[in-house]
Amino acid sequence: MSYQSVLKPGLFAGKTILVTGSGSGFGRCIAHELAALGATILMMGRTEEKLRTVKGEIESDNPGVVCDYGCADIRDAEAVEAVIDRFIADHGPIHGLVNNAGGQFPADLENISPNGFLAVVRTNLLGGFIVAKAVFLKSMKEHGGAIVNITADNFGGMPRMAHSGAARAGMENLTQTAAVEWAYAGVRLNAVAPGYLASSGLDTYEDPEMLECIPTFPESVPLNRVGTESEVSSAVCFLLSEGASYINGVTLKVDGGSSLCLSSPLGRKIKRAQRNNAAYDGFHRATFPKILQQKPE
Repeated sequence: MSYQSVLKPGLFAGKTILVTGSGSGFGRCIAHELAALGATILMMGRTEEKLRTVKGEIESDNPGVVCDYGCADIRDAEAVEAVIDRFIADHGPIHGLVNNAGGQFPADLENISPNGFLAVVRTNLLGGFIVAKAVFLKSMKEHGGAIVNITADNFGGMPRMAHSGAARAGMENLTQTAAVEWAYAGVRLNAVAPGYLASSGLDTYEDPEMLECIPTFPESVPLNRVGTESEVSSAVCFLLSEGASYINGVTLKVDGGSSLCLSSPLGRKIKRAQRNNAAYDGFHRATFPKILQQKPE
């Protein structure tokens, strides 16, 4: 069995697409869907064991699909450029980039140290800039392409994640700016902002307040549920495709409408979906986070 995409088979045949942070979570799911749609998959991350495992999954599920990986910390420009140079030498031009790698930790703003703030900004903003610039200069400036940056649903602020919210807002603006500056080369940039999703990363939190809050996520969503990794991946794949060839510089929210009512007490009182709101989950290897299996007290 392979990924059950809603997009047409062979959509990315002949295309080479790089996905960062592809060893787990959204990145793993996106890499699987792109492979199922015929793309040559290039993966970048810090942990070789995770990348090797995903490579094995993709090759097992999609016989004949080419999948390669390189290890680099996206905050290290020299390491990133070395991996991209090898990718291009081995596989030719890079047609698509998914800037997915990132991470954060929960903390009240007053308790975040300058080093802690900078670490999250370097991962979620500087790292994405380094990868995008390297791919542009080394391949897309000549051949064109599409870039999708993964941000976050930070539109009502990001309490207890101020460092991440600031970085993600910066990435959204970087997306808009590069969409203008790089359009001359036939390069499009867009962003996808996931909301509350059933991603494997939820099970990595240890903060007591986060562990108490996560099971209540559906209460903040008009559709009355969390999303799936597949629902993010579908948006990413569409924005990479030729069907989105006139979409440039936008941020697509994949959040079930949660960003529309976060700031309004009245919004919280409106009835949430009770029917006709089934999730789409085409990723046959997805696992539902244990934390979301708990019922809110």
